[in-house]
Amino acid sequence: MSSLNREEILLLFDVDGTLTPARKTIEKEFEEFLYTKVKSKATIGVVSGSDLAKIKEQLNGDSLVDNFDYVFPENGLVFIKNGVEISKQSIQKHLGEANIKRLINFCLHYIADLDIPIKRGTFIDFRNGMINICPIGRQCTYEERLVFNKYDDEHQVRIKMVEALKKEFADVDITFAIGGQISIDAFPNEWDKRYSLHHVGTNFKEIHFFGDKTSIGGNDHEIFADPRTIGHTVVDPKDTERQLAELLNL
Repeated sequence: MSSLNREEILLLFDVDGTLTPARKTIEKEFEEFLYTKVKSKATIGVVSGSDLAKIKEQLNGDSLVDNFDYVFPENGLVFIKNGVEISKQSIQKHLGEANIKRLINFCLHYIADLDIPIKRGTFIDFRNGMINICPIGRQCTYEERLVFNKYDDEHQVRIKMVEALKKEFADVDITFAIGGQISIDAFPNEWDKRYSLHHVGTNFKEIHFFGDKTSIGGNDHEIFADPRTIGHTVVDPKDTERQLAELLNL
């Protein structure tokens, strides 16, 4: 249980599987719990591999940038504080067009040769701070997402693809991490969710991070294991709520 003042403690949250079910919207009761009870006790922020538009879809639109003190889309490569965009980083400038093109070409060839139950559209999602790679295609329905996720658990489609990517791009400053239920995030080394910590500096006595993909290879692992944070592994939003109530004595 924390006894710190609101200005001394920062709570950072992953989105999928932590604040919301995967690619679903936040439940109203949990949203009210966050914005009334939790925010009165701690500074709150959200850090996600998704871009701002996708985060807004899940956290009920523009109000999220007003309700969260910090919003870190794309692992913090986009930095929003108190509703105002402060800075933005670019993977295109960092890696260069030759490496970007090489990565996209490799992924499209690899996915074309994959024999999986379902394929849809949008296999590559190019963002400011990362490239999101999706073997099934991001245009899949929620039900198709669940089918692929179950198949992936059994056949390790994404784990095998990450291994192939690491081997192919060992000469490039890039990291590959499994994210959510259906995709792989590709970003420059150390541009994982720890990047968001650059923006908060030493302003807080405690920084807590809540996420569901905290094991090695998951896109929450690096910030979860970072010595600057106190990591919390959750299994779903209900578990997040339970752990918050315990931490803040709510």
